Amino acid sequence: MSSDSVIESLTVAVSANPEDVPLRLHLAGLLLDAGRPAEAIAQVGQALARNPADAAAQSLMQRALGGGPATDRAVGSSAPGPASGPTAGAPTGSTADAPGPGGTAGPGGTTGPGGTTGPGGTTGPGFPPPTDDPLAAYESELADVVPPRFASAGDEPEPVVGNADRMFDVETSTIRLRDVGGMTDVKERLELAFLGPLRNPELRKLYGKSLRGGLMLYGPPGCGKTFLAKAIAGEMGAKFISLSIVDVLDMWIGNSERNLHELFQAARRSAPCVLFLDEVDALGHKRSKVTSSNMRTLGNQLLAELDGVEGNNEGVFVLAATNTPWDVDAALRRPGRLDRVVLVLPPDAPARTSILEYHLRDRPIANIDVRRVVGATEDFSGADLAHLCESAAEYAMADSIRRGEVRMIEQRDFDRALKDVRPSTKPWFSTARNVAMFANEGGTYDDLVAYLKRRKML
Repeated sequence: MSSDSVIESLTVAVSANPEDVPLRLHLAGLLLDAGRPAEAIAQVGQALARNPADAAAQSLMQRALGGGPATDRAVGSSAPGPASGPTAGAPTGSTADAPGPGGTAGPGGTTGPGGTTGPGGTTGPGFPPPTDDPLAAYESELADVVPPRFASAGDEPEPVVGNADRMFDVETSTIRLRDVGGMTDVKERLELAFLGPLRNPELRKLYGKSLRGGLMLYGPPGCGKTFLAKAIAGEMGAKFISLSIVDVLDMWIGNSERNLHELFQAARRSAPCVLFLDEVDALGHKRSKVTSSNMRTLGNQLLAELDGVEGNNEGVFVLAATNTPWDVDAALRRPGRLDRVVLVLPPDAPARTSILEYHLRDRPIANIDVRRVVGATEDFSGADLAHLCESAAEYAMADSIRRGEVRMIEQRDFDRALKDVRPSTKPWFSTARNVAMFANEGGTYDDLVAYLKRRKML
């Protein structure tokens, strides 16, 4: 019987009984004799996967990879010998530790051609270096022939490399201040505090103006404080990092402070950078009212980071936003920290027009009286206006479904929506009115007082 016929018969037998390792190794030897090393490697790899310490399989693998036939001593040895020096139990000067070709030692705990360690303590050309997991070495070497032992589930997190920011996303904002409707006073204040000095470095140097600083935006919810922060970052061409308390808090003592420090470090590495602290009252609540020692320590860490105690804050502009500035610790608002406080009010008539047109730009509309809608939405926040447009679209779509034909969004849909949607800012102004009347120490809320008087709410 020809060798090819024997190989074919043995291949069928191995397929029928894959756990028969001696039969598999006999087939591998015949494949090597027939000049078919790739197929032999596949068979030996399967044998080593079942028993990595199989000396016969290791010897065949060395031979298949070009190390030449192994000696009887290498095949019969089940434990690796020392990498250098005399072999245990062999007299000095014996053949066990005699140098091989090229000054390398022979098999059986010594070094062979090529100088790399092989199975059983031997070394041969192309063999993977020794590892704690022999299967991992073989799996790497035979990746193109033998399938991996384990497959990835596809949901493992990406490994962290170097000093990469592992918790916080550093964004590049494409929004500009021109995309923000209204807020003229706020934009002027931002231009004075940060944008102007950033655009004019020579004048900044002449006047000794620092790029570090902080600004706290406060006002009713839904009036665009977060959107404004992204617009500032886009206007500056700076990076943008947003932080909320859930990014910081940790159940283990000390981890919350470390997370906060890493956030500021990420901002410092990305300077110029706008660091946006959303709902800053949660992080920097009045310490006199904080009962948790952990939260008090976290507040102290925030003060230290704003001062730049553990790093230079040059080029880091801190923007904070809150709906309840009266709950923020007074130490956060002292000069050098969040020293500028700006009121963000509900959009005025021109701003409401821009917001309505923005939210209707991709919707099918007809005969919408924008001026009429703007006049009926006094005290509406930007979020309220978006909800109004959504509600009007729902009424038009429901009517289209009922009638079986598509129609445009019309004024009647807005009239119906205005009966359901109410301004969400009124509860906030009720609370703010009491603060403006009885807790305006140092004139912090003078802008709020002026607005309430202008609206005859005070």
